[in-house]
Amino acid sequence: MNTKTMIQIALSTMLSVGCLCLGYEAKVQEPLQVYRVYLEGKSLGLIQSKNDLENYIDKEQQSLKEKYNVQKVYAPTDLDIEKEITYNERIQSTQEIYHKIENITPFTVNGYSITIKGLEEKDEAGNDIITKDKTIYVLDKEIFEKAVQNTIESFVEKEKYEDYLNNTQEEIKDEGSKIEDVYIENKITIRKENIPANEMIYQTVEDLSKFLMFGTLEEQKKYTVQVGDTISDIAYNNKISNEEFLVANPQFQDENSLLFPGQEVTLGILQPQFDIVEVDHVVELKEVKYTREVRYDNNLLIGTTNVIQQGQNGLARTTSKVKKVNGEITSFLTERSLTETITPAVNEIIVQGGRANAYAVSGYWAWPTKTPYTITSGLGYRWGTYHDAIDIAGTGRGSPIYAANNGVVTEARYRWPDGNYIVINHNNGYYTIYGHLDTFYVKVGQIVSQGQVIGGMGSTGYVTGVHLHFGLWKGAPYHGGTVLNPLSLY
Repeated sequence: MNTKTMIQIALSTMLSVGCLCLGYEAKVQEPLQVYRVYLEGKSLGLIQSKNDLENYIDKEQQSLKEKYNVQKVYAPTDLDIEKEITYNERIQSTQEIYHKIENITPFTVNGYSITIKGLEEKDEAGNDIITKDKTIYVLDKEIFEKAVQNTIESFVEKEKYEDYLNNTQEEIKDEGSKIEDVYIENKITIRKENIPANEMIYQTVEDLSKFLMFGTLEEQKKYTVQVGDTISDIAYNNKISNEEFLVANPQFQDENSLLFPGQEVTLGILQPQFDIVEVDHVVELKEVKYTREVRYDNNLLIGTTNVIQQGQNGLARTTSKVKKVNGEITSFLTERSLTETITPAVNEIIVQGGRANAYAVSGYWAWPTKTPYTITSGLGYRWGTYHDAIDIAGTGRGSPIYAANNGVVTEARYRWPDGNYIVINHNNGYYTIYGHLDTFYVKVGQIVSQGQVIGGMGSTGYVTGVHLHFGLWKGAPYHGGTVLNPLSLY
């Protein structure tokens, strides 16, 4: 065998071995199409079939199907399954991946995610804040729609609301009111999607209505009516307003409804999950109170009082725009140009003996605003907190605020939540406070007389509209004094 032959045999042998090696390598590196499973952005491993995993989840979650009465259960919302090519990475079983998932995050069912956007408000310190968004889950969108309807009808008179929706409201003649608008202040977004099965998913209109009203599904406090109880007494003793009591107990028409011993009523504090706004056009016949004019005559004995003109209340027809939020009046604007005087008021004129004494308190207390007016909020509890004055509205921004009686100004400054406010010491133990003023016309230490203009009505501090916060105290306000009802003066 010559050298050339030996070289040819060697080359042939090397090529044969090389081909065998190449064939082996090709067999080992043959690519496989698989699926990589990601949960919360982290890889759980590879599986052969995406459909197998989805079907396995549905098959294993029978308890969720029964709980929510649904036909199918889905993968978690943050689970991603992506197609991938691999060569030699280990392929895991469907069961392995399933158990990894169920130990980390909940599976989902098909339903609706409802987001109620927060609103701009002020906190207790007066800082601007935006309340938190709220998310509600339902399986059927109709459950949410009916619950919203129930909530609206808790704050808006049902028959009037139906007439508004059907465009069948009667036109106002001499007096009355009609709804101009009803809407939800918050932006609400409804999305059809898979929702986490471990979240609270509302399945009944009753449960969701309760949550939308009270902010919880916990059982509300109950009270058993005793002999002699009235709605006003029960509400006050449990730190809620009459209006809140009536919303929580729709079986009663108004605060004068009769109660019977043994009757059970609900005392839950309302926490509506969105703001329902009602705008009304109101025409009213209002009494215009007369004012008293006091004249002094040194020729008469001190203490002598002669009435030279009897006072007589008048009557006016007013037209107002009233805004309510969750049943509470937040804005009351009377159209002064549309106010019609039917019977003018006649002022009372009296003559007293001796000189006027700015320090002496008159037995007659002047009303602190122009008339006609509207009391939008009384003394007492509302939304779980105590309102220590009455709110008077309807006379407009900048309208005059009068001193209720003679006295000395002890405070005239800004403070949260009263805004610009004035305190008058009437030198007989009584003090009056005037809050949310637009302007001051007096200063600390100044002697003021009954009926003197001390400021202008405004909306400074923590308010929802233009009004006067008018309070009466025995002793200095917020310095050891006791709150009294200012209406007791009139």
